[in-house]
Amino acid sequence: MSIATYLDAGRTVADLVARIPDDQWDRPGLGVWDVRALVGHTCRAFVTVLTYLDQPAATEDVRTPEEYYALVHRMTVDAAEVAERGRQAGAALGADPGAKVHELVEAVTARLATADPDAVITTIVGGMRVGPYIPTRTFELVVHGLDIAAATSLTVDFSHQALADAVTLAARTAVIIGQGPDVLRALTGRTKLPGGFSVV
Repeated sequence: MSIATYLDAGRTVADLVARIPDDQWDRPGLGVWDVRALVGHTCRAFVTVLTYLDQPAATEDVRTPEEYYALVHRMTVDAAEVAERGRQAGAALGADPGAKVHELVEAVTARLATADPDAVITTIVGGMRVGPYIPTRTFELVVHGLDIAAATSLTVDFSHQALADAVTLAARTAVIIGQGPDVLRALTGRTKLPGGFSVV
């Protein structure tokens, strides 16, 4: 089911990107990224799957999607390096980003059709089975798909399952990193989360 939800979210993002007007690609996207770089970064949710499926790991170090994000949360990240990867990914979309994103969705669909969900692959935080890794990519597609929609004033309608999976993963990650009570109190109207709060 997680693979089906991931591919559904991928098609939703591809449809969204195909509707971006030509004059919006240089507009502010997210942080230091313009819309093109934001879309490029979002497409890494396809590229990493295609890459990691060809990088088997000897050991399973990470067992759940929330553990993956808890480890990412603790990593020291070079913001400039992340920003540059986004810009490079945006440039790689070429003259027709909409077509390129559809190509990536088709490629990842074909690749996952023959992939073993129990295979252990190499990720940035260690060996992880394909099945638990895929929901992290769904999360990226949903979160950044919403970012793209906000930046371009377009609508995007993710499936109930994709949204539920993304929200649930964020909440489970919050619990692991010790922010569960804060998130629960905010979701139930007891308090507000501080500015800049993030579980990733």
